[in-house]
Amino acid sequence: MINSASGPTLLGVDVILVGTILAGVAALAVMMAIYAAVTVKDPMAKRVKALNERREELKAGIVKSNAKKRQSLVRKTDQTEKVKDTLSNMKVLQESQIEIIQQKLAHAGYRNKELAVLVIGARLVLPIALGAAAFMIFYVSDFFPEWGDFKRLGALSAAVGIGYKGPELFLKNKANKRTDSIRKGLPDALDLLVICAEAGLTVDAAFNRVAKELGRAYPELGDEFALTAIELSFLSDRKQAFDNLAYRVDLEAVQGVVTTMVQTERYGTPLASALRVLSAEFRNERMMRAEEKAARLPAIMTVPLILFILPVLFIVILGPAACSISDAFSM
Repeated sequence: MINSASGPTLLGVDVILVGTILAGVAALAVMMAIYAAVTVKDPMAKRVKALNERREELKAGIVKSNAKKRQSLVRKTDQTEKVKDTLSNMKVLQESQIEIIQQKLAHAGYRNKELAVLVIGARLVLPIALGAAAFMIFYVSDFFPEWGDFKRLGALSAAVGIGYKGPELFLKNKANKRTDSIRKGLPDALDLLVICAEAGLTVDAAFNRVAKELGRAYPELGDEFALTAIELSFLSDRKQAFDNLAYRVDLEAVQGVVTTMVQTERYGTPLASALRVLSAEFRNERMMRAEEKAARLPAIMTVPLILFILPVLFIVILGPAACSISDAFSM
């Protein structure tokens, strides 16, 4: 006698149970998407706060010269002094290495240069910590008894490698995402700069206006332009403000914009016409990059099509017939 409570099966798997699990996963995904859409935060709130702190630091460094204020400006470096002294005593801290890590931090959006010491310290400590943890798991506690010596050695080596390259890979990933976001918004920013220049605004006022207009669409680019506007207002050498922008952004297009701005400041060349040419060039480059991605799309979609779309299509087409045949043979 067949149990009427059991549902149809396909290859020994209860179809109703699998469908119920997939429906629950889909409902959970929808709820998470709705939550993410409802709880969207202002992307500029944190950046505006950081920029205001930077403005206050520039004011304090230029206007006020008392020792108490100077001490408050360098208070952040006290936390890294011990790490710096320890690494210096171990002969693993080099000035050239610090400069490289500082530039990587700037490309990733971290402006506190003292974090370079912590990154170097993490590259020294994490391999030892993860290697010791992996040794305890794979050799001492014998957590995976079925693994051979080769697998255990590979896992230990992977843990040490992740500990050493992990901080650098994290910074590189952050820098790539930030650079892509800035690249997308740069042509629009240059168009707005042209409009502001033709309207008679000064360079720092134009940068500030563009930062406000593009802050929500491109938060990273608005952040950089706002900081450049602040530095143009308070630094005695305006060229230094543009050089700082080129230092913080790892993008050749920004290097070209900085060169144009420096030439305009030095020789008095017309700013609007030069920025209009750069904007057209960057816009054509963005269009060519989009066309290149579109041309690569069929080849990229081949693997997902074979692995995910075709099996689902076969299940939808042949599933009912397979369930009917399975029920007919089970009687």
